[in-house]
Amino acid sequence: MTKPTSSVGQPAPHDSAMAQVTGQARYVDDLPELPGTLHLAFGRSERAHAKISKMDLSKVEAFPGVEAVYTAQDIIGKNDVSPIKGDDPLLADREVIFHGQALFLVAAISKNIARSAAQLAEITYQDLPAILSIEAARAAGSRLEDEQVMRQGDAAKALAAAPHTVAGKLATGAQDHFYLEGQIAYAIPGEAGEMRVFSSTQHPSEVQGGIAHVLDCPAHKISVEIRRMGGGFGGKETQALLIAAATALVASQSGRAAKLCMDRDDDMAMTGKRHGFEMAYRVGFDATGVLHGIEMDLASDCGCSMDLSAAINDRAMFHADNAYALDDVMIRSERFRTNKVSATAFRGFGGPQGMILIERVMDHIAAELGLDPLLVRQRNFYRNPQDTAPYGQKVGPLEIEPIVAELAQTSEYQARRVEIDNWNEAHQTSKRGICLTPVKFGISFTTTFLNQAGALVHVYRDGSVILNHGGTEMGQGLFVKVAQVVADVFGLPLADIQISATATDKVPNTSATAASSGSDLNGMAAQLAAQTIRARLIQFAAERYKCAADQVHFSGGKVHVPGAKLDFAKLVEAAYLAQISLSSTGFYATPDITYDRKTHQGTPFFYYAEGAAVSEVEIDVLTGEARVRRVDILHSVGKSLNPAIDMGQIEGGFVQGIGWLTNEEVCFDASGRLTTHAPSTYKIPTSSDRPDHFNISLYASKGSAAETVHRSKAVGEPPFMLAISVHGALRAAIAATHRPQSGFVALDAPATPETILRAITPR
Repeated sequence: MTKPTSSVGQPAPHDSAMAQVTGQARYVDDLPELPGTLHLAFGRSERAHAKISKMDLSKVEAFPGVEAVYTAQDIIGKNDVSPIKGDDPLLADREVIFHGQALFLVAAISKNIARSAAQLAEITYQDLPAILSIEAARAAGSRLEDEQVMRQGDAAKALAAAPHTVAGKLATGAQDHFYLEGQIAYAIPGEAGEMRVFSSTQHPSEVQGGIAHVLDCPAHKISVEIRRMGGGFGGKETQALLIAAATALVASQSGRAAKLCMDRDDDMAMTGKRHGFEMAYRVGFDATGVLHGIEMDLASDCGCSMDLSAAINDRAMFHADNAYALDDVMIRSERFRTNKVSATAFRGFGGPQGMILIERVMDHIAAELGLDPLLVRQRNFYRNPQDTAPYGQKVGPLEIEPIVAELAQTSEYQARRVEIDNWNEAHQTSKRGICLTPVKFGISFTTTFLNQAGALVHVYRDGSVILNHGGTEMGQGLFVKVAQVVADVFGLPLADIQISATATDKVPNTSATAASSGSDLNGMAAQLAAQTIRARLIQFAAERYKCAADQVHFSGGKVHVPGAKLDFAKLVEAAYLAQISLSSTGFYATPDITYDRKTHQGTPFFYYAEGAAVSEVEIDVLTGEARVRRVDILHSVGKSLNPAIDMGQIEGGFVQGIGWLTNEEVCFDASGRLTTHAPSTYKIPTSSDRPDHFNISLYASKGSAAETVHRSKAVGEPPFMLAISVHGALRAAIAATHRPQSGFVALDAPATPETILRAITPR
């Protein structure tokens, strides 16, 4: 067996795998603390909406071990930690807008002292009306921005002429990120106003800029670094700034290092969630199940501030078509402001909410006509090369049809449908359901300027290479993928590439590691940086060995020239002595991305990632308990950079999607207080929730049609939405408990046992 000549495409293990399982991997909380480090805790609001009449902090300040207490009046620059709109104060000033909002900061000699002291504040409030639901926000006219409409063709006309029409509603809940490592930051003041901040963040450049605004200083005074996060999922894209800015404020004011490690309860109460949606549809179709026209209404609970809600809700609109050609469509989106913690980015970034709605439509059409839901889906797929999405982008070529056809065959979908029907006929207290759903997910930041990345590559005299780029590692395997790309450029073993922590003083002005674009952007930037150095080495070798440049090749740690083969390190040393630069930056910007938000038309995506899943479930009719019996997934990652990492992302994303759609229920009480604020009350999937039979395969793709790095495709977010098949299967199982004449059975998400029971026996 010959050894592979390139590290790209090989199932290399995660670069931190061994360090993580042995406990040697360092996170922010593992960093050595400087003597005199101050530990911080927030004082939090006990009201959802109120004026602050009086804030007596005397008992807090007098608590033994407390060094200082900070309020909004102590903020030097802007009292704002929002990403865009300037509507997220670091510390509340005169008014609170959600239960749990930060009011003040306690700095003490230990974390426990800080947290205990924070409870002693005496706050007098003047209560104001609190808006805690979409219904209440609509009645009050409480919106973050005007209603947005995306349309193609004439939906109203098509609906009026359609042979059949149905209408329905669907609600999906919020979801907490529940990263294993909570929000944390450690700020160390330096000389002349400089500061180094270690932050568990997906967006170091945003944290850098945000701190600079809070401290009223230039960004070059602030350096932000992160080697790894213990999970992010979007929850550390904008939310990390609150914690980092708090530490920086205290470090700046006190001259001492400051650390804020959030308790899980505080973390869940104070940081954003996935947007909850309430949706409706009216669809027209013919006797074969082909759509003629559709109107879709999407309303979301955005919480108390804008955060990234505009872009998230836009993406929900972008994905309301999923894999289906909607020639005559109108998509209406409403973004409501409520007195809850501001909703924020979460894996899929609004895409799951839009996508689950059109999948519900497909099931409804199938039920109305008595057809196999898969057949209805297949009849509505995008297949014409000239087909355009509702936002005007041509969507072809796609891999969705062959993926679905192959998966239906390998999963024995049709035979299992018959088996399930027979099972349901024979069993009264348990019912089974099956559902196959596709995913077509657009890849790129829809905020166009974010589609850029930078990288820095150094080659040392001994031939070893160090790599830095603006992407952040949160467990998804980004670092090892980009390292594989660089190793391939130099023809080196992966072990010769050293990965270094993401830092704003290495690569500036980076975008968040989000939108599933981490490998696309940073991989390309790193490749370009490495290619610049390789080109210098090739020119040097060609001159030294008197050959043409195209006769110089790098592979297996060697440099091949006509008549000779030398170690890569030997050529590098010679190049150094000849005064050849062995360092380079790389920069990449995604091409051909245009979008006009005023008209909601353009080409917001570089390409689409696709896959499909078949899920089979069983429910207990008496208790509402459900379990996933079997899942089959076929997903395209183009030409995979690392199949092992990609498989892990598919499995993890799918299971997290199951959580959103089944057991992860976010609840607030009548006063706006989050009641699901700890593992005792908020239930994420566990090992027992993993399907009994879980079959994942990578589609034998010809590679991305777009010029991505090595023709690979993004994998971070798309698999999350494959779990919509589980929700569809649960609805099908519930439908089996009803008589055919009872009509279409709806099911909201999360489909908890209580929700399932209500659907089985509607009031």
